Amino acid sequence: MRRKLAGRSLLAILATLAVAVALPACGSSDDSGSGDKEDLTVFAASSLTEAFTNLGKQYEAAHEGAVVKFNFGSSSDLAAQIDQGAPADVFASADEPNMQKVVDSDMADGEPQDFASNVLEIAVPRDNPGKVTGLDDFAEKDLKLAVCDPEAPCGNAATEVFGNAGVDASIDSYEPDVKSVLTKVELGEVDAGLVYHSDVLAAKDRIDSIAIPEQDQFINVYPIVVVKGAGNAQGGQDFIDLVLGDDGQNELAKWGFRAP
Repeated sequence: MRRKLAGRSLLAILATLAVAVALPACGSSDDSGSGDKEDLTVFAASSLTEAFTNLGKQYEAAHEGAVVKFNFGSSSDLAAQIDQGAPADVFASADEPNMQKVVDSDMADGEPQDFASNVLEIAVPRDNPGKVTGLDDFAEKDLKLAVCDPEAPCGNAATEVFGNAGVDASIDSYEPDVKSVLTKVELGEVDAGLVYHSDVLAAKDRIDSIAIPEQDQFINVYPIVVVKGAGNAQGGQDFIDLVLGDDGQNELAKWGFRAP
């Protein structure tokens, strides 16, 4: 009998120790539920590539173990992907119409918030071999010219700019997003293209540029929102708070973005 009792006592002691060891592990699991270590997926307009990449690093530094995954592209394509169920936590659009598509499809979790604005600029290859001087040259059929697809924010802005300037543009290449236009200019495949001021700054000395007169400009306003059904909604809101805060606004200003 004593042997049985001793055995049971030993088992009880072992069970107690097992529970004691397990409790810290449970506490650790609860801590991880704060969202700090959860990855974050951000769908963002391609013109935001440089600024958001840096802000992603700031987010990761503030959320130990988290990784920010970016999907940069045309806002129209990104809005369509979200509408089709692509997993995203945050959507940052280069214009309001494409954000409205996400709102209309009931994929926005809350009200979108404006965080930046941007304007177009004429980009030309170094030393300007086509001798482009302004928007009027976009009517020249002898020049090779590129803009974004009309459905993309930069393409819609180009249409507005040409309309404001009264230019009947002769475009040779319609590109899916602004970075594609910029690449064609950098490679010398076109004599000129319309890109955002922020992209001109990002290209540094790889291109030359010509400002568009203020009266002909069209201002793109950039909104941002958490995507409904986001896997990391709290992280998404944290990222938006970063973008809207002083650090985010300073980073955006560094890349040529204006206040919304």
